[in-house]
Amino acid sequence: MTLKACTVVVNDINDVAHSIEVSAETLYEAVAQALSVLRPHEWVGELGPTTVSVRVRPPDVIHTVKIKDFEYWLKQGGKSPADKILKARLKQMLGIAKA
Repeated sequence: MTLKACTVVVNDINDVAHSIEVSAETLYEAVAQALSVLRPHEWVGELGPTTVSVRVRPPDVIHTVKIKDFEYWLKQGGKSPADKILKARLKQMLGIAKA
């Protein structure tokens, strides 16, 4: 897969939108990168059960992902070796990798 430029927008529980630019190979990688940066940031309120909007370029395509669906997918076992590697990398990015 190739890296795509992505704009990820997450609303916190105060309905404040937070936007970040990332480069990712997959939709869920873009979500993980954004969450790993935004969650510990002092300007971002609690992210609670919300959705994440990901604009992928080029071409411009917008995807909407529920955080709970992303976290559920991340907890599931990988279906292929590549899927297992991706999930392990994203867990590590989010600081939830097994020791």
